[in-house]
Amino acid sequence: WVLLIGAPLYLLWSLVNGHLRRDMWLTRAELAPSHIWHDIKSHARLRFPTGAAALKYNVLQKSAYLGVLLVLLPLVILTGLAMSPGFDAAVPVSSWFGGRQSARSIHFICAFLLLGFFFVHMAMVLLAGPLNELRSIITGWYRMPGKVEIAAEEEIA
Repeated sequence: WVLLIGAPLYLLWSLVNGHLRRDMWLTRAELAPSHIWHDIKSHARLRFPTGAAALKYNVLQKSAYLGVLLVLLPLVILTGLAMSPGFDAAVPVSSWFGGRQSARSIHFICAFLLLGFFFVHMAMVLLAGPLNELRSIITGWYRMPGKVEIAAEEEIA
């Protein structure tokens, strides 16, 4: 129920304030195979962006966040509702997935993918500098070397 209420509200707020379009939507240049491959190689070598580039999402982050927000979370919510006998009796959501067993399988696959996203996300936070990253996650303020703290939103804009 937390996801059923929280995820749509977050998605709606991200659409209204432009965060989804401004910060997470992939551009044509970012979808170029050479650009994607460059980001994969940089991450594999643990070479993370610094300075102003660190304030923007790269193509891998954008893809992961969009996959979670637009695919995994909606599927987890819908398949969770499909597994609920009371809800499924009122709205036959399980038929959208080929039955309750299929909904259950999809639900757990998505749940494991969300768990994988969480662990990769935490590993990247730790590797990129945990204190500054956690500060920016919790407060929205990111410290640039040699500068005072700035709001992440201010620097991106």
